[in-house]
Amino acid sequence: MSLKKNRVYVIIGVIILLGIVAYFLFFQGETKRSEIFTQVKQSKFEIWVVTTGELRSREKTKISIPQGLRQIGIYQIKIAKLIPEGTIVKKGDFVASLDNSEVLTKLNSQQLNLNQLEAKYKQDKLDTMLKLRAARQEITNLRYQLKEKKLEKEQSKYEAPAVIQQVELAYKKSERTLKQKKENYKAQELQAKTKMEIVGTDLQRNKNKIKKIEDILSKLSITAPKGGMLIYERSWNGIKETVGSTLRVFGEGTVATLPDLSKMEVLTYVNEVDIQKVHTGQEVEIGVDAMPGKQLNGVVKSVASIGQQKPNSDAKVFEVKINVLSKDSTLRPGMTTSCKILSKKYKNGLQIPLEAIHNDQSKSFVFKLVNAHPVKQQIKVAAVNETDALLSNGLEKGDKVFLSLPKDTSGLNWIALNPKDQIPLQPMETKDTVWLHKKKGKVDSGQQKKEPKSQKKRNAAL
Repeated sequence: MSLKKNRVYVIIGVIILLGIVAYFLFFQGETKRSEIFTQVKQSKFEIWVVTTGELRSREKTKISIPQGLRQIGIYQIKIAKLIPEGTIVKKGDFVASLDNSEVLTKLNSQQLNLNQLEAKYKQDKLDTMLKLRAARQEITNLRYQLKEKKLEKEQSKYEAPAVIQQVELAYKKSERTLKQKKENYKAQELQAKTKMEIVGTDLQRNKNKIKKIEDILSKLSITAPKGGMLIYERSWNGIKETVGSTLRVFGEGTVATLPDLSKMEVLTYVNEVDIQKVHTGQEVEIGVDAMPGKQLNGVVKSVASIGQQKPNSDAKVFEVKINVLSKDSTLRPGMTTSCKILSKKYKNGLQIPLEAIHNDQSKSFVFKLVNAHPVKQQIKVAAVNETDALLSNGLEKGDKVFLSLPKDTSGLNWIALNPKDQIPLQPMETKDTVWLHKKKGKVDSGQQKKEPKSQKKRNAAL
């Protein structure tokens, strides 16, 4: 009885073992096989250009250094104090102060010049007064002499003719001398007046310069021209201006800005490889790194026509500006963003993952499953995005292709492309692109449409 029972146990054990083996052979085998295959799908296909950027305001009020520094011989000036970036200020609030040491040096120098000019003015005025007084005294003495000569002339009429003639000559000489002195006095008076005007002009010029320096000195403490959030300005090398930074006195000499937070844009740079895919008017999905999950809508505003060298790299990049269409009061200048620029969009396109595509002698192909056996199927790739490839020939919807190499690839049949199977592909226009490319009141596609309010809003942002 125990022998029969043992046999039963053995048979049951064998059956269980066979069941386990069958399970692994069939079910697990099918699972592994399904993991290495994918089906050709037909759906919306989008090509994106992905880049990173930084938020900034499209419109901003600049807070600049006082005008006139160059006129007093100052060509650069340092920031002495600056309130923290991001501070909300009201009109008239303190923002920054500039180093006044060089301005004070200029003021002291001009004050010294003014003192010297005032002393010179007083001295010249005194000298002129004394010189003219002496000239007037001399003229007075000559008048008395002329009177004496006149008396001598009247009394000499009873004298000899020679004496009369001598007295007459003396009188005329005295008369002529007086006349010359009077004329010289007028010239001296005019000369003195001109000299004093010149000295007075220099004196007034110096006073005006001092007044200008004092006016600039009073403006070195900078206040906000309006309310808003303070954002530091960047210098020519991209570094933000802060305490200790030296500002060059060229142009406006901006210290900081007050951005309009209701009108934001993203400044980004696209690699030269992808720049041909980017055009004005394209839709953009914007993600904010500081706010995971938040997505903003945008539109490409402008694309630079000239590239620039990327720092610490041999690659060249092109500046792209993206207008943010979404309104969000939490956005702040300087926030980093991820941008997905929609380059092209296809309504229904056959597509497969990039991992399934192989290349051989400039031809692309996939391993397709036909009657449970792999074959090498040539394909034609129309476009690619980050994960998939859009096909224009070679496969049909629902075809199974290998995501990895089959176990045995030797002696596989090669199926070439059939030109008759070419699939026409027509990229869709985005809403922005359609409305931005109007010609004589008509849309490029030839269809006349009434511009929707939402689109008017987008175009206004451009």
